[in-house]
Amino acid sequence: MSHAIIASIYEAKLLAWSKARAEPIKVVYENIQYDPADGETYLRAFALPGDTASSTLAGDHRAFIGVYQVSIVAPANTGKTKTNPLVGELSALFPLYARDTKAGVTVVTMSSADPGPGITDPPTFTVPVSFEYRADTV
Repeated sequence: MSHAIIASIYEAKLLAWSKARAEPIKVVYENIQYDPADGETYLRAFALPGDTASSTLAGDHRAFIGVYQVSIVAPANTGKTKTNPLVGELSALFPLYARDTKAGVTVVTMSSADPGPGITDPPTFTVPVSFEYRADTV
């Protein structure tokens, strides 16, 4: 259940940021169909939970570890002019060691939000931006 809470924390943070931008940007979450307009840049967000661990023999501790990824989907053949500014904004939105809390679960951003290699798949160019997270509960 805590992986779902963690995903909702990051989804809410991403949505609030996207709406507050001078030029709002569409955010599409898992299992949502979206047909972008021609030439539109948008974001796809994914929570990629890892194994839940425990550091105690009693089993009363849980470590929820995973990766959160925001893929920037831009039109192909636009270079990085659409994606690079968004990479910077996402890195600032999810800073290293940031703590966010909801429903008694505090999640920590455990790595910087960095871009992966761009993926060209005409008619789009996708740049994944991801970071590791961790939440410990007792």
